[in-house]
Amino acid sequence: MGSVKQAESSSDEDLLAELGYKQELRRGLSGFTNFATSFSIISILAGCITTYYLAMDAGGPMAINTGWLVVSLLVLCVALAMGEICSAYPTAGGLYWWASRLARTNKRHWAWGVGWFNFLGEVAVTASIDYGGALTWVAVYSMATGEEVGLPGIFGVFLVLLLCHALLNTFGVNLVNILSTVSAWWHLVGVAVIVVALWVAPVPHRSLGWVFGHFENATGFSGQGGLFGTPVYAVAIGLLMTQYTLTGYDASAHVAEETRDASRAAPKGIVSSVLISEIAGLILLVSITAAIQNYAGARAAASAGGLPPAQIFVDALGMKVGMGLTIICGIAQFFCGMASVTANSRMSFAFSRDRALPGSRIWAKVNPRTGTPTNSIWLCFALSLVLTIPALFSQTAFFAVTSVAVIGLYIAYATPILLRRLAGHEFKVGPWNLGRFSAPIGWIAVVWVALVVVLFMLPQYAPGTPGDSTFNYAPVAVGVVAVIAVVLWFAGGRSRFMSGDPRLAVGDRVEKEAAAWRDAEHAGGSEDPDKAGAGLPDSAVAPDVLGREG
Repeated sequence: MGSVKQAESSSDEDLLAELGYKQELRRGLSGFTNFATSFSIISILAGCITTYYLAMDAGGPMAINTGWLVVSLLVLCVALAMGEICSAYPTAGGLYWWASRLARTNKRHWAWGVGWFNFLGEVAVTASIDYGGALTWVAVYSMATGEEVGLPGIFGVFLVLLLCHALLNTFGVNLVNILSTVSAWWHLVGVAVIVVALWVAPVPHRSLGWVFGHFENATGFSGQGGLFGTPVYAVAIGLLMTQYTLTGYDASAHVAEETRDASRAAPKGIVSSVLISEIAGLILLVSITAAIQNYAGARAAASAGGLPPAQIFVDALGMKVGMGLTIICGIAQFFCGMASVTANSRMSFAFSRDRALPGSRIWAKVNPRTGTPTNSIWLCFALSLVLTIPALFSQTAFFAVTSVAVIGLYIAYATPILLRRLAGHEFKVGPWNLGRFSAPIGWIAVVWVALVVVLFMLPQYAPGTPGDSTFNYAPVAVGVVAVIAVVLWFAGGRSRFMSGDPRLAVGDRVEKEAAAWRDAEHAGGSEDPDKAGAGLPDSAVAPDVLGREG
């Protein structure tokens, strides 16, 4: 067994070297742990539970369950297309590195843009997961004491959770490995316990027709006319619950440099984490929705600082059992936040390794004792904290953060997929690929993400105007990041990012030499193709300098 692991490690390191990097992180994660990391970040016991109230308002059970089915199929296309690229390029940089390899021109520009949106999305996901976890534990406290907790108290719990997750990740990859495995089983067993408990509860259950077809609209736009007042718009906004839940599976790519047999294990981790989450999530949501005894009462729990699912548990099973089920969700969310910090810090480490972030030398350091990017872990802690500060004043800010997470991550997800489609046969597939289904799946993914990005920049509650507590500041946050990215690019990023480092497979030198090769081809014509590359450097004569393999 030891010789097999050694051979896998050697092969992984060789492939990483071909991609331009040396092995720095400790490669100790199994394929199951890779899957468990993404599965834990998706965490149906986090996303579904903490954003359930938004879907209750925007579309009701129709958005919750029918919406889950529709969005699940589309998100699976995104995961499949990402997995195919990950198999060819299993690097910690993930999405932005894929973009640099797949773009035909302006490689570093594409990588820079994707990297910043990925970075924004990772920070926002970490912030929203831990704030959602705080809401869950506050709901447990309110059940136990009967006391309501205000926004400052919720923020305090959020801070404690975020601090715990940074500390756990600081202690080393072995601890993360163990906790990720525990997390995966906790989620699966936890869902099973909740589902069984709700169906055996001695209370009336809603019909499947109601569960999948009942419509509600409490966004405040109903009856106002125009697009915002339509039922279609309400259901579309409710889809944020599903789209937000099914995010974070790029984590399998970000921990690829720590995973054995990464070119197979990482893409399998991406796809299997999404597929299993979708199946288990549907069963969970149908069970929760069918057990609703008092729709208005469950919805009102959110206004009191609680969670509608927690109130549904209590209404169906009593206070003690309901509290127990909520605690199961809270523990799952704790694991989810820990895994999110893991992925977030690896992405920021890789981005800093390619000299993108200000202070990159600090964030790219690896702790020699633990084999983890300790400084990047605490950078992610600080930025997640700052992004969540508006939640001190308005809980609507939490849903804005979830929108930021969805927008940032899915822009970063879709861009390499688009570039891969435009690359056509120039892209050399890895050992895990989609074959003849690659093109239709890829284009479906790109179109869906384009719709999602527009949708989640729109107001979720009326009036949704600037200055009002209902304002969705996601467009502002995305705009600020875009401006920062442009300013930093011209302030020095264009001269240092993925450039001038002999380990890197892409950069300005490669683009210039590739352009010289193309010019020489045109100049040489078909008369004497052997002379077409005369006078060019050896690297420019090789047709794969653009990353075009096969």
